[in-house]
Amino acid sequence: MKRLDKAERLKRAAAPSAPVDPQLAHRLPPGQTLTERFPILHEGEVPDYSRGGWSLRVFGLVEAERVFTLDELQAMPRTAVVCDIHCVTRWSKFDTAWEGVRFRDFLQAAGIRVRPEVRHVMIHADNDYETNVPLADLMRDDVLLALSYDGKPLTPKHGYPLRLVVPHLYFWKSAKWVRGIELMAEDRPGFWERNGFHNYADPFREQRFSGEALPIPEDEWVRKDYD
Repeated sequence: MKRLDKAERLKRAAAPSAPVDPQLAHRLPPGQTLTERFPILHEGEVPDYSRGGWSLRVFGLVEAERVFTLDELQAMPRTAVVCDIHCVTRWSKFDTAWEGVRFRDFLQAAGIRVRPEVRHVMIHADNDYETNVPLADLMRDDVLLALSYDGKPLTPKHGYPLRLVVPHLYFWKSAKWVRGIELMAEDRPGFWERNGFHNYADPFREQRFSGEALPIPEDEWVRKDYD
C-alpha cells in the first residue's frame, strides 16, 4: 500500500477527543488535543553551538545589512510572554512562558531601517530551514525572538540560542535556531510551505494544508521526545 504523504496522513487522522475544561475550551483550536508536556519536533540534527560561531544576519530590503552576536542580542530590552502554542501535528500546550526580545523591539534597538515596501519576512534557521511570516504578524505584542523558556535559557532541542515564537500561528512558524531575518516586498514560501502546509497557518481556521506531498506518520508528536 502506498505510504500516505504528511499532509494526507494528517488530513485522514481522526481528530483528538481528550476532555478539556469547558472554561478553557475556547482556547483550543479545532482538531487539537491538549498536553501538559512539550513534544520536541524538528527536521535534521540539533545544531551544536558549544564552540561559538552563532550570529544573526538581517538582510534583504533594509538600508544596510547587519550581523549581530548573541551578546548584542542579550543586551537588548527583554519582554516576558505567556501564551498558548499549537502544533500542526495536533497538539496544543497552554500557558507556555517565554522571555526574549520582541521582534518589533529588536528592529528598533538594532537600528534596522526597513524599507517601506516590505510586507513579508523569511526567517532563516540552521539545518537549511526557513519559514515565511507577514511583517504585520511579527509586529504583534506577543511575538518574540526568544532566549529562554520557563525561566531558563533555551535548551538545544528547543532552539538554543534563539528561536522565534509566533503564538497565533501553527508552531512550525516559530522557527528554532534562527540565523537570519530577510525582509521582503513579495511573499515566498518556506520549507514546510513548499511541502504540503498552509502558507499562513492560522490554527483557529485549521489552516494546516496546501495539498503538496510530504511523508510523515499521523501520530508523530506522540512518538517524539518530551520535556
